[in-house]
Amino acid sequence: MEWTPGGSDQDIEDRRDESGGGSGFGGFGGVHLGIGGVIVVGVLSLVFHQNFFALLSGSGSGTGSGVAPSGAMHAPNTQSDQQEKPEYEFVKFVLNDVQINWDTTLQAQTGIPYHHAKLVLYRDAFPSACGEAQTAVGPFYCPGDEKVYLDLGFFNELAQRFGAPGKFAQAYVIAHEIGHHVQKLRGIEGKVRQLQEGNPGEQNPLSVRLELQADCYAGVWGFSTEQRGIINDADITQGLNAAAAVGDDRLQRMAGRAVSPDSFTHGSSAQRVGWFKRGMARGKLSDCNTFGNSLN
Repeated sequence: MEWTPGGSDQDIEDRRDESGGGSGFGGFGGVHLGIGGVIVVGVLSLVFHQNFFALLSGSGSGTGSGVAPSGAMHAPNTQSDQQEKPEYEFVKFVLNDVQINWDTTLQAQTGIPYHHAKLVLYRDAFPSACGEAQTAVGPFYCPGDEKVYLDLGFFNELAQRFGAPGKFAQAYVIAHEIGHHVQKLRGIEGKVRQLQEGNPGEQNPLSVRLELQADCYAGVWGFSTEQRGIINDADITQGLNAAAAVGDDRLQRMAGRAVSPDSFTHGSSAQRVGWFKRGMARGKLSDCNTFGNSLN
C-alpha cells in the first residue's frame, strides 16, 4: 500500500497518555482470568459487540453515558508514543484519506453533506459516550459522540491472533468504522436502532445488515484507492483476509463454540468478504443496500 507520513492530525484525539490504568488484563473486580480466559472473553466481546470485561467487573455492558474528557490534544511524547509513531502516521494517513474521499463521494452520490468524525487513540481503556472503550473489545464507532476508538495494539492482534497482517488490513478496519459514521449521517444507524428496539427478535439480523453495509462502505473507499494506484492486488487480498478474519463464524470457532448463525451480529466471513468486494467493484453506495438484498 502506497502511503506517506505527514498531513493534518486535526481529526485525531491522541489520548494514549491519558488512558490505561484500572485492573488491566489480570483481574476484573475480583475475577482473575488466565491468558486463555482473557482470549476467550476478548473474542466473545468481539463476536457480540459487547464489553464482557465490563460485565465481569460489574461496570455495565458498555452502553453507559461516559464522555471522554475535553482538553487540548497532545503530540506523541512518551517512549511508547515514539515507538508507535509509524502506526500513528499510518492511521492519520488512512483516516484523512477515507474522510477526504467521503467529503466528495457522499455529497455526489446521495446529496448529503459529509462532516468528519474524530478518531480517539487510547491505551487499555478510555471513556466514550457509548461506555468504556477497552482494548479487548476492539475498535468501534460511537454514534453518541461521532468518534472512532482505537488502541493501536489491536493491529498486532489482527496480524498475530486473527491472521490478517498488512497495512491494507489495518486500513480496512478504520474504513469500516468510518462507514458507521456514514450510516449515521444518512440516518440509517438511527432507523436500525429504532427497529431493534421495536423488534427485539430482529436485533441480531439487523445488526448483521448494519455491519455488512459498513464493510461495503469500506469497499467504496477501497475502490477509490485502487483507482488512484494506492493499492495493488496484494493489498486487496490483505483487506479481504481482514474481513474474513473477523467473521462471526470464525470468531465463534476461535472461542471454542459451535457456529450459531442466530447469534451472529456482524455476519459470516463469507458475507463480510462478499460485501467488501461489492463496494470495491464500482465504488457505488447504491450497491451497498444490505437491507434490500440477500445476505447470501
